[in-house]
Amino acid sequence: MDAHFLAPQPTPLSAPFWEGTRTGELRLQQCDDCGGWRWTPQILCTHCYSPHFGWEAASGRGKIYSFTTVHRPPVPTFIAPYVVAVVELDEGPLMLTRIVDVSPETVAIDMRVKVKLTPLDETITLYPFTAD
Repeated sequence: MDAHFLAPQPTPLSAPFWEGTRTGELRLQQCDDCGGWRWTPQILCTHCYSPHFGWEAASGRGKIYSFTTVHRPPVPTFIAPYVVAVVELDEGPLMLTRIVDVSPETVAIDMRVKVKLTPLDETITLYPFTAD
């Protein structure tokens, strides 16, 4: 992982997600009423607007919905080229992430990917994806 960038700052709403990544799970909110999965963390279900939800382990697998290859990084510590993608998780939600350990030239729409949880420090574990 690239050094010297701002680490995510968990909020009370997102803390269960970050605790999950730290312990080896990709956790998402799942509605207790309709069963819909959602990302990013929200106080109401994006499907039925229910305020009742739990944090459940997702499969960590999906496919590339959209992507771009960055050739000119915003700061010198990001080593280009790298791929930023929107992954459509098997559970349904779209998740913005990086694609790692794959040549940027081989990344394609609908490519199957899986999460590769990567510790940044003792409290934050990032969630890039790699080829499945």
